[in-house]
Amino acid sequence: MLLSFLFPSRKVSTMVPGNQTQFAEFILLRFSEKPNEEGPLFGLFLGMYLITVLGNLLIMLVIGSDSHLHTPMYFFLSNLSFVDICVVSTTVPKMLVSILTQNKAISYAGCLAQMYFFLLFACLDNILLAAMAYDRFVAICHPLRYAAIMSPHLCNLLVLFSWIISFLNSLIHCLNVTRLSFCTDHEIQHFFCDLAEVLKLSCSDTLFNYIFIYFVIGLLGILPFTGIILSYSQICSSILKIPSAQGKYKAFSTCGSHLSIVSLFYGTEFGVYLSSSATHSSWKSTVASAMYAVVTPMLNPFIYTLRNKDIKDAFRRLISRIASSSSQ
Repeated sequence: MLLSFLFPSRKVSTMVPGNQTQFAEFILLRFSEKPNEEGPLFGLFLGMYLITVLGNLLIMLVIGSDSHLHTPMYFFLSNLSFVDICVVSTTVPKMLVSILTQNKAISYAGCLAQMYFFLLFACLDNILLAAMAYDRFVAICHPLRYAAIMSPHLCNLLVLFSWIISFLNSLIHCLNVTRLSFCTDHEIQHFFCDLAEVLKLSCSDTLFNYIFIYFVIGLLGILPFTGIILSYSQICSSILKIPSAQGKYKAFSTCGSHLSIVSLFYGTEFGVYLSSSATHSSWKSTVASAMYAVVTPMLNPFIYTLRNKDIKDAFRRLISRIASSSSQ
């Protein structure tokens, strides 16, 4: 995806005012420094990357080709699948090329580009999950008004709003990084240009950067998560009022896949990442980042395929159409 930094340039350092050194590139230390472990790591991440891309492309193809799935719920799901492909394509290809070429360098501009796109798509993931929770809230708590509330116009506006907010968020973060200077240490303890790890290398004052990060976590992290919690509290309350057990199961099954993805996404991001940050372990932080940046997008298609009857039925209809057309 980001070809501009898959082939990093040679390192050149120049002096800037204040006797600081601005490096033309950084060094990504990846997961392991042992050569005998890099082969299995390459195979593992290549396999996960291909599964993620093919699985999410299949979800998008099934939704786009079946008119029964042209609803707000699956409109948001197709956007989520596209974002998941972009998330892994921002980080994994560069790491795979790095392992193959044994070149751990990434240019300064390439690092900023990788950081920008990762923040963009990670933020999109977060907001889209909140939009999907609102869709399920309206479908279960206000079923008679669902078609009027979740109109195509509103769905398009929610997705457009998600893109605009994510674009501005990542742009401001990267602009804040460009004003920083970097001294002698230019080794990033990560497999991609993670914002927090890059800030650790700066010899400039990063107070404003961290203030903005905490502000964004509160606004674009906690606020959507709170919205999801409130939506599902209302959903659970409405489901409990349904008299029949079959009705309760049918209502809950419509949001079971989304709830699984929300649990996986926030469970890995908040639980694993925050606990590893508390131990100040760069290796644990890297593993935690891989969990929500690589593993979670890979599992999303399986969750929706295995737990969603509509997707499975649409997939069978797609296979039948392909088989019919090939036999003619």
